[in-house]
Amino acid sequence: MTEPTKTLCPYCGVGCGLEVFQTAKKKDFWQVKGDRDHPSSRGQICIKGATIAESLDKNRLEYPMMRDSLDEPFQRVSWDEVLTKICDRIANILQTRGPEAICMYGSGQLQTEDYYIAQKLLKGCLGTNNFDANSRLCMSSAVAGYIQSLGSDGPPCCYEDLDLTDCAFLIGTNTAECHPIIFNRLAKHRKNNPDLKIIVVDPRRTATAKIADLYLAIQPGTDIDLLNGIAHLLLSWGATDSLFIEKHTDGFADFAAIVQKYAPELVARRCQITIEELETAARYWQKSQKVLSLWSMGVNQSAEGTAKVRSIINLHLMTGNIGKPGAGPFSLTGQPNAMGGREAGGLSHLLPGYRLVKNPQHRQEVERVWGLRSGQISSIPGLSAWEMITGLELGEVGLFWVVATNPAVSMPDLDRTKKALKQSPLTICQDAYYPTETANYAHILLPAAQWGEKTGTMTNSERVVTFCPSFRKFPGEAKADWEIFAEVGRRLGFKEQFDFESSAEVYAEFVSLTKDRLCDLSGLSHSLLAKQKTIQWPFASGETQKTGKRLYTDFNFATANKKAKFAAVHSKGLAEPLDRNYPFILTTGRLYGHWHTQTRTGKIAKITKMHPQPFLEIHPRDAEKLGIAEGNTVEVRSPRGLVKLPAKITKAISPGTLFVPMHWGELWADLAEANALTHPIACPDSLQPELKACAVKVIPGGSKD
Repeated sequence: MTEPTKTLCPYCGVGCGLEVFQTAKKKDFWQVKGDRDHPSSRGQICIKGATIAESLDKNRLEYPMMRDSLDEPFQRVSWDEVLTKICDRIANILQTRGPEAICMYGSGQLQTEDYYIAQKLLKGCLGTNNFDANSRLCMSSAVAGYIQSLGSDGPPCCYEDLDLTDCAFLIGTNTAECHPIIFNRLAKHRKNNPDLKIIVVDPRRTATAKIADLYLAIQPGTDIDLLNGIAHLLLSWGATDSLFIEKHTDGFADFAAIVQKYAPELVARRCQITIEELETAARYWQKSQKVLSLWSMGVNQSAEGTAKVRSIINLHLMTGNIGKPGAGPFSLTGQPNAMGGREAGGLSHLLPGYRLVKNPQHRQEVERVWGLRSGQISSIPGLSAWEMITGLELGEVGLFWVVATNPAVSMPDLDRTKKALKQSPLTICQDAYYPTETANYAHILLPAAQWGEKTGTMTNSERVVTFCPSFRKFPGEAKADWEIFAEVGRRLGFKEQFDFESSAEVYAEFVSLTKDRLCDLSGLSHSLLAKQKTIQWPFASGETQKTGKRLYTDFNFATANKKAKFAAVHSKGLAEPLDRNYPFILTTGRLYGHWHTQTRTGKIAKITKMHPQPFLEIHPRDAEKLGIAEGNTVEVRSPRGLVKLPAKITKAISPGTLFVPMHWGELWADLAEANALTHPIACPDSLQPELKACAVKVIPGGSKD
């Protein structure tokens, strides 16, 4: 057996450590096991991590390819030819239309070094903030909520809190399937500590709910009603930390005035739970000394996403459950390096080091490090992911560069998305795999190195940075993403800004921009990480030993006056209300074995056997009314599109609510795209679309039209 390479699983944001090795019998095949030394996972891995190596050489994109129109086949070209084409087009757009006509859409699959160079290229040298990432569809509400309530992005908790909490409040997260190693750790804590209380809030009785002391099957869109209802009861019982509120928070009086209006009778009726269930949830909060809240897409993917996140944080602020072991508001990141992307400024309103585009001092600090003239970074936030699609519709986007993601499956309102992609004058698809659904709409394909083929870093949900060295050669002519961006920058005349010979040099410049910021990584380097493998930030220059695992332990928050901010928000409900024509609520989500749009997992036999086809979950009561039997093909329609799926009749879904998994694009099944149904209405603060709920109707057997 070869000496194992320690690295990070490239799937979800749990950030499980892996050891990858070859045996003498199978030198052409990499094997994977959990890294027992990794602090975040302690040797545990799920089926996705265990089988990741099986996808490494399947359907890889190995050479650059181009075509003039979408009707033509791709032709293989040289890197020089394709880079000349890209740079000529960028130069022409800058001269004729300006930088705002250039857009890049990236991914939480990228390493931090890739993310950083993309920011430097677009936001710095090209002068456009039009870099957004699929984290916009995943974590942007958490980012906005943390910034507005606590003054900065950055989860204040760590995984050790899973072992210490006496009340876990899980809302909008199917942790058992989407973050299984975290769930296993919580379940172990439950087994060893029978006094631990677990509350699970979800319209689906998922595998996560199996360990709950209290399961609340609230109606989709009523999260804020529930959270304000719990706050109402805590306030009326005097179950608040008045000293903490007075010394360390602002806005409590306005918040208290709002929650007074959320009487138990009203909340129970709206959420469709009992008053007793609501009171039980509040009692668990009241009696607990260490409450840990966990949430994910069920909260974030909402037109009220930021308000929901802030309403969770409100409960922690009013009870003093933050900045101490076992307690705090903990957003579970969806992708392996969504956290690293946030640190590097990888959304259209951000700059590296948890800085904001709108802040003039932040822009100046970045311009100095990047060697740019004052004012070269635009003060205008760039286009969000969906705004890039509408920009294509309006003819405002002249170049659309997609990196390591698949918007032709993952964007909302897919029919509209695909029509917009067809209108693009030039789409570049930079990916490790081919074909993908998005490649169908591309003019240029760039082969990217993936996990195991390039050296860089990733940051998981608990702020642990893991060194991810390469352990195999690039296939064909693939290149690391950061190298592609840097070469484009050099060819456009920015040789000094992109004079990097290694990803280690890229990382050194990036961490210098985090010095004295909340996400201070200035003490990190590739050489240090290569020795220690993992380090949790903050880790400032000069530090030799990590002393703290949590943020805000001194109760000084990242706001101007060091106080956290309460949010006084009312519940607005679903962005798309039900009516006679569309009487059901559709929700979407992930399954245990699959990952996003199946670019990797769809090629692994063990996983496809586990999840062979898409399906529609429907409650027996609704199925009986419609005359639907188990396995019947049914048609689901929204005002935007349709799917045809076999029915899975289950009491795990609430009556009136339906569920469709989001993994199947047109390469994997016919008429099975969940996002053909969803709408693009987004949270006004985070710009994250409400992918978790839309209005639909069900037609047994399908319609004739």
